[in-house]
Amino acid sequence: MGWRVRAIRGATTVSENTVEAIREAVRELLDELEAHNQLDPDEIVSVTFTVTKDLDAIFPAAIARERPHWANVPLLDVQQMHVEGSLERCIRFLIHFNTPDPDVKIYHPYLRQARNLRPDWSLTQTALSSKR
Repeated sequence: MGWRVRAIRGATTVSENTVEAIREAVRELLDELEAHNQLDPDEIVSVTFTVTKDLDAIFPAAIARERPHWANVPLLDVQQMHVEGSLERCIRFLIHFNTPDPDVKIYHPYLRQARNLRPDWSLTQTALSSKR
C-alpha cells in the first residue's frame, strides 16, 4: 500500500490573552505532539490553528514557525466559530500529514482545560503515556 494522508487533532487553553501565555501554551502543545507522534515536519501537508475570539495577541502559526524544521510547513490561523457557553481562550490545531504506515498510532494532545473537549481521548491517551 502507498502513502496515505492522516490527521492529528489537538487543543489547549491559555490563562490570558498575552503573547507570553499563548507562546507557552502553543509550545507545550507542540512539544506534546512531537513527543508522542512519529511526525516528520517534511511529511506535514498543512496545519490549521484555530483560536477563540478572545485570543488575538499573537498568531499560533508564528510560534510554530519558530520550531526547528517547521519553517517550510504550510501554516494557517483562523478564528474558531463562536458558540455561546463554549470553552474560552482555546487554541486548537488540525494537522494533515503523509505517512507510509496506514496503521500509524496517533496521539491527539488535549491539554489544560481543553481535555474536557475530548475526555474519551484524554483518558485513553493518559493511559498510553503512562506506559512509556
